[in-house]
Amino acid sequence: MASAEDQDYTFDSADAGASTTYPMQCSALRKNGFVVINRRPCKIVEMSTSKTGKHGHAKVHMVAIDIFTGKKLEDLSPSTHNMDVPNVSRKEYQLINVEDDFLSLMDDSGDTREDVKMPDGEVGDRIRKMQDEGKDVNVIVLKAMGEEVAIDCKEGAK
Repeated sequence: MASAEDQDYTFDSADAGASTTYPMQCSALRKNGFVVINRRPCKIVEMSTSKTGKHGHAKVHMVAIDIFTGKKLEDLSPSTHNMDVPNVSRKEYQLINVEDDFLSLMDDSGDTREDVKMPDGEVGDRIRKMQDEGKDVNVIVLKAMGEEVAIDCKEGAK
């Protein structure tokens, strides 16, 4: 038997082991809350519950919007079953610069990052306009299930 010093350990993962989702009973989900439908993090925009039928459970019908793509998704699930809920976090960063459609951002502790893509549409236009006017811009970044997107911006304090 080899001693502990002779063993060569290799670890493939370096994350903290935190899950990207957690289970919640379908009947406990609420409108404007989050849920995973078709392996996509979504915000619930509509919910309705049907009555218990002759052969089963009450069913919950959900209409939700993918928080990253904006696509509408629907799901029908028994109210007693568990569904995955994504761990969603919002963080505000100060905009330093925009380079090649990527945002250069700094958080409160002074750490910088350049891996968040400039959003398309109205939010991206507002970020560009505020930067062109020489204003300090704070960008709100939403993160869930390994994806991140800039969802909003506001004028920062000088």
